[in-house]
This record gives sequence, C-alpha cells and structure tokens, in this order.
Amino acid sequence: MSERGQATVEVVALLPLVAAAVVALTALLAAGQARELAGHAATAGAMAMLQGGDPEDAARAAAPAVPRERMLVRVVGRTVWVRVRPRPPFGLAAAVLSTTAVADAGPR
Repeated sequence: MSERGQATVEVVALLPLVAAAVVALTALLAAGQARELAGHAATAGAMAMLQGGDPEDAARAAAPAVPRERMLVRVVGRTVWVRVRPRPPFGLAAAVLSTTAVADAGPR
C-alpha cells in the first residue's frame, strides 16, 4: 500500500471519532445554553415577584426561545425554580443534560 493510500485509510478510520467529538461538543453547548436560560428565567421570575407581577409569566418571557414543554417553572413561597431541558443533537438524552436554576425574591 502506498503512503497516500495509508493516509486515506487513517483519515477514514478517524472520521467516526471526529464525528463523536463534534456531537459531544454540541450536546455540551446545548446544556450550557440551557443553564444560562434557566438562570435568566429564574432571576426574571424573582424580580417580577418583587414588583408584584406574575413570576411564571416573567420567567417564560425571559426565555422565549424555549418551548413550553421544555421549561418547567415552579414558584414555592418567594423562590422561583426553573428547569430547562436542552435540545441536544440527534435526540440524545435531554433529561441527563437538564438544568435547574433557583432564584429567591428574599424575605417579605
């Protein structure tokens, strides 16, 4: 086998590894984006509570790109909990990459 043929075989052998690395990186970026969105939404919900508004509506409005079925907002007392499931590539385990953010509106 020539050197050129050997190099082609090596590149072809590495393609699955490169593809797996790209998918893993994309999944991690989706999880990071979900974490940021959950944090912003929880903070917006707590701020709305302080201003007398509806914390759930404010949390959902803070992350309009997240579909309703991928975001769970819970208000317990003066604490806002937001859980966001990212949309990872190829339908990978979104539940595993889910993130929760908590924001507290403080004492009354």
